[in-house]
Amino acid sequence: MVKMNVRLVILLMVMSLVLGFSSAVDFRWRKGGGFSGRFTRAAGSSVVFPVHGNVYPLGYYNVTINIGQPPRPYYLDLDTGSDLTWLQCDAPCVRCLEAPHPLYQPSNDLIPCSDPLCKAMHMNGNHRYEAPEQCDYEVEYADGGSSLGVLVRDVFSLNYTEGLRLTPRLALGCGYDQIPGASSHHPLDGVLGLGRGKVSILSQLHNQGHVKNVIGHCLSSLGGGILFFGNDLYDSSRVSWTPMSRENSFFFPQKTLLSCDGRELLLGGRTTGLKNLLTIFDSGSSYTYFNSKAYQAVTYLLKRELSGKPFKEARDDHTLPLCWQGRRPFMSIEEVKMYFKPLALSFKTGWRSKTLFEIPPEAYLIISMKGNVCLGILNGTEIGLQNLNLIGDISMQDQMIIYDNEKQSIGWIPADCDELASLQASAAQVYEY
Repeated sequence: MVKMNVRLVILLMVMSLVLGFSSAVDFRWRKGGGFSGRFTRAAGSSVVFPVHGNVYPLGYYNVTINIGQPPRPYYLDLDTGSDLTWLQCDAPCVRCLEAPHPLYQPSNDLIPCSDPLCKAMHMNGNHRYEAPEQCDYEVEYADGGSSLGVLVRDVFSLNYTEGLRLTPRLALGCGYDQIPGASSHHPLDGVLGLGRGKVSILSQLHNQGHVKNVIGHCLSSLGGGILFFGNDLYDSSRVSWTPMSRENSFFFPQKTLLSCDGRELLLGGRTTGLKNLLTIFDSGSSYTYFNSKAYQAVTYLLKRELSGKPFKEARDDHTLPLCWQGRRPFMSIEEVKMYFKPLALSFKTGWRSKTLFEIPPEAYLIISMKGNVCLGILNGTEIGLQNLNLIGDISMQDQMIIYDNEKQSIGWIPADCDELASLQASAAQVYEY
């Protein structure tokens, strides 16, 4: 009992800290308990995961999920740009990457070709089933990485936000042949596919009646954050919403991407002349990518803005394609952000109305290990994204991003993601006792 009281005191202290931080997170009590306002305390229908990692220098965000019987922990990279969740698998493994945990030992519950999930993965009709008793898969990523394997079902150990345990059997990939991508420089157990496809973990949980078909994340610029399934952590009326696009299948016919149509790109509140930008929100990418035309326009305008300022291009810094150095090494973005103007993407919210997704300098710049400031926006056309634009982790920091698949909308709201992560961690500790 004493231990429980101590935990409750810690939780109340954290809650008080968040309540006092009203400029970032506006909580209010509501009748019946819980929070209302910008975010609400979940009550039974949401699953929340602590997120670990950062944009730089790590270059990834992941969550820990316990899978199997008995449950074993695995670190899964977040990826809203793909559907399938897979683990590096001892089936045996033909080609596996460095992993932080022992390879996944697959269950004997193979998914056959006749299973609806297998058919949903191969909707283009070009797949040949070599063995009807198993469903083969291959997923490819924009950075050139890939995973080849078979689908199996196994138990996922999850927790609702008020502490109830959830142990559904879900489909995942047993990946026995992996090729690293150009941006894969860290040990990983696998990938958590968070797209809209039927094989995604969220879609499976929703179809089994466990959660609403809503996913969201809040990535802190200080590192870490939260990932959630369900719709109990926010007040929809305070969120900026835009409809999801239906045009992404032209670029990636095997994926159901979380995308929307950007009307216009702005710099410093002024139009850049770039319009009709098909845009993906992709938590699997550390950086933001614009198509070649948009990238060239933005870099030209930024260089023009910096003309006469105390910067020069740092051509010997290869952290990112475009870096600038000052008279002395920079220690933080705070020292340089006044020289850069904010970017914004204009999205439609209705027939004639629009909303802005704002990208301040701290959401498109990093400070490299050499003390230079580097542009975290890259040329997507050069890596095969064609005319697509991709909003990566760097530009989603300190915002709650919500993908409401039921309403076919993507939303966002500024948030102190570090405080939310701390609150969730403290609440989780309380429920353990």
